[in-house]
Amino acid sequence: MNSMDPERFDSITDIDNDIANAQSSLSLYPRSDHTHIVGLHVLTISRFARYELLQEKEDLDKSIVHCTEAIFLLSFYRAGLYFNAIQLLFHLAFSLLRRFNESKRPEDVKSSLEYLWYLRGLPLESFDIPRNIVTKSLIEALTAGVKLDDGDVTWNINEMVTLCCELLAASNISANFPIAAFISLYSAVYTEFNRGRSIQSLDKVVECLRDAVRACPQGSHWHIGSFALAGSLFFRFEQAHSIDDYEEATALLGEILNTNQPVRCPDSMRNRAAELAILLSVSRLNIFDNPEYSEMTISRLRAELSSPFIDEPLRLRATEALAAQARNRFRHYGLAESLEEANSYISRVVDLSSSEGLGKSGIVLTEPENVGGAYTTTAILQKIQHLEGLLSNTPPGTLRHKFRLGELAEWHETKFSHTNDISDIEESIEYRRRALDATHSSDPWRVISLGFLRHILHFAFEKTGKIEYLNESIVLGYDILKLESAQRSRFNAIKCLVSSLITRSRFLRRAEDLHEAVRLMSIAIDDQYYAQEPDRFRLSCGWAVLARLIRHPSVLTAYKSAMSLMGKFLSFAPTVSIQHTRLVAIDEYCRTMPLDYASCQFNLGRFEEAVETLEQGRALLWSEMRGLRTPMAQFFKEHSPLAKRFAEINQELEAMTVSITPSGRMEMEDGVPQDRDWTDPFDPRLPESAGFLKAPSFTSLRSAASRGPVVLINHCEWRSDILIIFHKSLPCTIPIANDFYDRANQLRDELAKARKHGLDSGKYQETLCSVLKGLYELVGVPVIKRLRLLGVPEQSRIWWCPTSVFCSLPLHAMGPIPSNDTSERYFSDLYIPSYTPSLSALIESRKASPQMLEKPSLLLVAQPDDSLPGVKGEIKVIRKLEERVTAIELVSREATPASVIKGLRGSRLAHFACHGVLETGKPFEASFKLHGGSRLTLLDIVRSRLPDAEFAFLSCCHAAEITEESIADEALHLTAAMQYCGFRSVVGTMWEMADTDGRDLAKSFYKSLLSSEEASVPYYERSARALRDATQKLRGKRGISLERWVNFVHYGA
Repeated sequence: MNSMDPERFDSITDIDNDIANAQSSLSLYPRSDHTHIVGLHVLTISRFARYELLQEKEDLDKSIVHCTEAIFLLSFYRAGLYFNAIQLLFHLAFSLLRRFNESKRPEDVKSSLEYLWYLRGLPLESFDIPRNIVTKSLIEALTAGVKLDDGDVTWNINEMVTLCCELLAASNISANFPIAAFISLYSAVYTEFNRGRSIQSLDKVVECLRDAVRACPQGSHWHIGSFALAGSLFFRFEQAHSIDDYEEATALLGEILNTNQPVRCPDSMRNRAAELAILLSVSRLNIFDNPEYSEMTISRLRAELSSPFIDEPLRLRATEALAAQARNRFRHYGLAESLEEANSYISRVVDLSSSEGLGKSGIVLTEPENVGGAYTTTAILQKIQHLEGLLSNTPPGTLRHKFRLGELAEWHETKFSHTNDISDIEESIEYRRRALDATHSSDPWRVISLGFLRHILHFAFEKTGKIEYLNESIVLGYDILKLESAQRSRFNAIKCLVSSLITRSRFLRRAEDLHEAVRLMSIAIDDQYYAQEPDRFRLSCGWAVLARLIRHPSVLTAYKSAMSLMGKFLSFAPTVSIQHTRLVAIDEYCRTMPLDYASCQFNLGRFEEAVETLEQGRALLWSEMRGLRTPMAQFFKEHSPLAKRFAEINQELEAMTVSITPSGRMEMEDGVPQDRDWTDPFDPRLPESAGFLKAPSFTSLRSAASRGPVVLINHCEWRSDILIIFHKSLPCTIPIANDFYDRANQLRDELAKARKHGLDSGKYQETLCSVLKGLYELVGVPVIKRLRLLGVPEQSRIWWCPTSVFCSLPLHAMGPIPSNDTSERYFSDLYIPSYTPSLSALIESRKASPQMLEKPSLLLVAQPDDSLPGVKGEIKVIRKLEERVTAIELVSREATPASVIKGLRGSRLAHFACHGVLETGKPFEASFKLHGGSRLTLLDIVRSRLPDAEFAFLSCCHAAEITEESIADEALHLTAAMQYCGFRSVVGTMWEMADTDGRDLAKSFYKSLLSSEEASVPYYERSARALRDATQKLRGKRGISLERWVNFVHYGA
């Protein structure tokens, strides 16, 4: 500023001398004298220079006073002094703006703005005042106006954009880049965002900052400009939820955080960039609530915590957020390691919080509920006192002030969990009310404040039983739904409102609340954008149950919705193991939904639809994996590129589904596995075949009965049914006892309880005998009666397709059945029984295989040791079959998981004689115990493809047993796995087997199987009769207890 530039002074002594001389001249000359005005001019500049050096506010105040007086006196002089007046006016505007930055006096910024706008209308070059300096000062003053919330803030920001664009248009901008102007623009937008307001001109701001980043030379200014642009994109992402904004902001922050940049970014800027990157990731997860984004957020947080550039306050908040995300991961997938990880982070939070004085002010990434339980009551009280101090120093109306109120509310709620003092809940409610009062009706943050207040009021009702709390929470729930900004939280708001309405209905017996809950659920289910599929599935199941209870007309619509969402619910988990964990973890009414829906269809006489529902809703995991092996030839032209690509994708998906461990992580970038060209399932090039990607129809399912009737049992609390399916006639229902459901549960419980006494105990034998008799009376009598009535001859093949508890009950051995002679007869004496986990599995097992005219190859996998001495007898039995089969032996050390899988690929028949191992709650870890304790697991088997396999005999314990804490309808056991990987028929065991039975049963079994009497029948179709005959012979031996022959079951064709 030429003569007004304070840098022209050499030292504070020079400045003080100038001030003294100027003050002396003022006393010597009257105000009307030109020399007096010159003295004021000198004092203006000298005082400002002194302020710049010493930062004493008195100097700045006096500089402003002297400048104002000089301008006033100049106005009375001739026009020749106009030049000096304009320079002084600019200095006054500049000084007032400087004083505002310190004292926040609104009148200073108002006057500064008035003078700067006046100056812009002048030919500033004529007065030796750079126009860009005035423009930058005006932008700074407009920012101050925004911070004061004075006047039309939107107009201010628009003007700032215009002025910034004017600066960008200057020809020499790169020489002295005006980065401060763009920081001011970002600061104004940040202020409005913190107030919770929608920023009208945000698109213009983003475009302006983009241009600034393009024009800015590489260096520290570029880092600052990029951060401002990333921040503005974040604000717009919060408003509009555009994933493009997220990706652009993330890329910019990645450049700032990149340590390989030619110009080093300051650590303070890296810390701010890391903070914003975390906020972006957490925000995207909050908006879209996608498990994929959850994994990426966890990765982002881990990466930032490993960075040396983030400061301790941010490290504390990032650790809190990581603890919360790990807990969410545990809730989603039930993975124990996620819970352990969460707990370890919570411990770190407590340590960091203690070292940081219980936390410093900053962004809020998570609520205290995630970590509060790790603190002592004393520490919580200190935290509350600390936050109260922070709150008192936080300006009201700011986003940070609202966060502080929310934190205090959460910590009081946490304190209640320690003290059970209801006054803490009341304090929490009060802070939530204050946070809500701090928001206006159009504030996008209002929905959050309403949600938290609604939650704590509902919680207060649960703890006190005061209905007024519940009523107010319901009113607030409806208030949330009225907000335009509630779009992304609408689903959760309805879910909470439904819960409150049902609670009030129980409390006050208000039927209208239940009907209103049904109405709201039917609305929420359609939220495909912001609601996760698993949550929609759970809500649709709840809708179906409630609608059925109150006889609401929407019950069928609710069930259809639930069925359509069921597959998507599972697809949110990447592996079958995690999918199973999710199925176990969901509520009972969700797991039984397909059975409930089928019972509703049975009730309406829609038998064929009921069969389709049961097929679609059980053995879900096998069905999903089987779908990934669907031959493409039936849908695409042979050898077409699309068919080939689709088959490749299916193989990749199957490999991922069955091979990744729960703790494994795929290499991902932005949530998409790299080097994958995933085909869109709705691509218009895909075939229009009626069967493609659709559930099988009854027309196709009935082919499961092409070799004999299939008896389907639906065990359901609403209504149970037995249905016989025939290949070429209508399905037939069978009348059952009124207490069918409860009696079946009782039989299952009695058998499970008796097993704890040991399979060879008298108690178990007695109970098994009672259970078989009970099964005969409950199921056998009506089924046999109907089979005879329908003309199904004895010794026919019969397949059982059970659900629920019947999957663990020996239906094949029901009896004894009364007869005309004294011999005991069981169901397997009248018919040749088999099981199938689903109709599709049975249909799949009958698909044609290449016919081998030469004698079949048989793989023998055997582990004889001291615990299994009878295995040597089985080995001898197999070796004696050498004239009829080509035996490949993998015995003792030759039997490893790899050698067994390789041997299975080249064999049509297989015989396992070894230990079978069950892992409670971990069905995919069920295994065959091989040499040296190595395990061939269920998943190892599932990964195999054995198109030529025919039959497998699993002479080992637990081969067809469903482990505890698993789901019966999923049929996750080794026998089903062998069937899935290609074997058309499999013999397994329902529990532990006696060591010597393997030898005796195998001898009789293979004699029947390899008989020349059925030379034209495939081996897998002979196996059911061969097993039936072998168990009859075993049963006739002296000393054979009931459980030993009942143990063996046949699955498949």
